[in-house]
Amino acid sequence: MNSVPGGFGLYVHWPFCISKCPYCDFNSHLTGAVDHAAWRSSLLRELDHYGNITRGRRLETVFFGGGTPSLMLPETTAAVIEALDTYWNVAPNIEITLEANPSSVETQKFADFRSAGVNRVSLGVQSFRDCDLAFLGRSHTGNEAQNAIALAQHHFNRVSFDLIYALPDQSVKSWAGQLQQALSFDTGHLSLYQLTIEKGTPFFAEHKKGIFRMPDDDLSADLYEKTSELTSESGFCSYEISNYAVLGQESRHNLTYWRGGDYVGLGPGAHGRLTIKGDRFRTEQVSLPMNWLSAVAKTGHATRNFELIPKAEHITECLMMGLRMSTGVDRDLFAIQTGKQLDASIDQSNAEALVNAGLVELDEKGLRTTNLGRLRLNGVIAALAPAFG
Repeated sequence: MNSVPGGFGLYVHWPFCISKCPYCDFNSHLTGAVDHAAWRSSLLRELDHYGNITRGRRLETVFFGGGTPSLMLPETTAAVIEALDTYWNVAPNIEITLEANPSSVETQKFADFRSAGVNRVSLGVQSFRDCDLAFLGRSHTGNEAQNAIALAQHHFNRVSFDLIYALPDQSVKSWAGQLQQALSFDTGHLSLYQLTIEKGTPFFAEHKKGIFRMPDDDLSADLYEKTSELTSESGFCSYEISNYAVLGQESRHNLTYWRGGDYVGLGPGAHGRLTIKGDRFRTEQVSLPMNWLSAVAKTGHATRNFELIPKAEHITECLMMGLRMSTGVDRDLFAIQTGKQLDASIDQSNAEALVNAGLVELDEKGLRTTNLGRLRLNGVIAALAPAFG
């Protein structure tokens, strides 16, 4: 078993953070002391479990996410990376990404992470303005963010960072200024997310109480269009709805998700997608860190769910993920992954209406959204697959 249609990657989740951001709904937890030796051993045990299930595949990407994986000891990262070729054919140009925060404590370890085998860093900058960072609950300052980017560029050939926009009271002009500052670093990749209010977060409760107001749809659209304009002028392609890169600097790991590839998910709350003997399975690990550790100690892994994805749901998932990309859903890849033809898997009357409205394009290469369509992505997907959207 070698290459997998759409690619094959490994995701490793580190669940701990120094503080919890009020907008975050990820599986992250505050902690004091961490038994790093126990966590390293447990990650390697779960790696062994899934490595044996998928043995012999060509591994193209690894992503250490969180939480805040730059709080890991570099020795833990190194141990995972060193074990990869025990199970898989590791691609010579494998992409190994580590998410990091811009605090000085974490950036001091960049050289050690590089020595461990990490070759790409994604920084959670979020803003260069101290007032925005305070609102977002971030512990670093704008100056620390700029210093972290420069230090990351010194140690790694590939650097990306995140910014959050469409904040309360943010104007197009103020966002444009921040974005131009971000583009001046010439990192080659930016993840630019509009703030969303997720249930269960402190922001959800505050927004419901009217403590702050979000930009309306028209302003949000203007901010998105300005983002597309300025990134394009700087040579960046909007290759996914929130991700921008110069040619060749795209996140290959995230492309594995969006192209419907396979990936192993390790660590608390990690999700995975695996194709085994033609069937597509979803995996989900136990979420709470201590419960995850206990499960791994007992059985060698902490899998909470390992279930078959119904064919109809798999088709919808391929549409949902593929339409996030500017290249869209590739006809040939869709047929290989689902066993179905693209045209037979979408609502043809709605597809025709969406084409006429300038929201999607459907041709011999496949199906993709236009810039206008990506602003209305959820509605587009629901219209194309009404039974499952």
